[in-house]
Amino acid sequence: MTIQTGQPLPDLPLAVIDSGEKQNTTTGALFAGRKVVLFAVPGAFTPTCSERHLPGYVAMYDAFRERGIEVYCLSVNDAFVMQAWAQAQFVPPGLKMLADGNADFTRALGLELDGSAYGLGLRARRFALYAEDGVVKSLAIEAPGEFRVSSAEAMLAVIGG
Repeated sequence: MTIQTGQPLPDLPLAVIDSGEKQNTTTGALFAGRKVVLFAVPGAFTPTCSERHLPGYVAMYDAFRERGIEVYCLSVNDAFVMQAWAQAQFVPPGLKMLADGNADFTRALGLELDGSAYGLGLRARRFALYAEDGVVKSLAIEAPGEFRVSSAEAMLAVIGG
């Protein structure tokens, strides 16, 4: 079942890349007491993810920070891939890259995507959510093949401020 607005995010372990360094943490620690936009991509280094989705959040990172909002990128990839992708995309310090290597968090959200037909295996659907203190306030899930509602611009419009 897909997580809904008003529900708390599940507390599960993740690897995070922040300022180029890998750390092990939990989603509970990452979201507690913070306003966060979490956006998920089907895969690091894939076309839409690398050409539009992540670059949009990189370009608008300061606009989120001015509103007191953290920005996290999630992918079902290992931490080393997320680290390399962050470096290749010039991700600013503070924009956290979350590696959900076994898709445990993605599955707990109910937002997994079976990409087996494309040789990708289990991945995250393209989505973005806004959470305050670990509780989902807004959730935008893309239709297959689309990129509209989970963009940085779309999330800024939803959050306002």
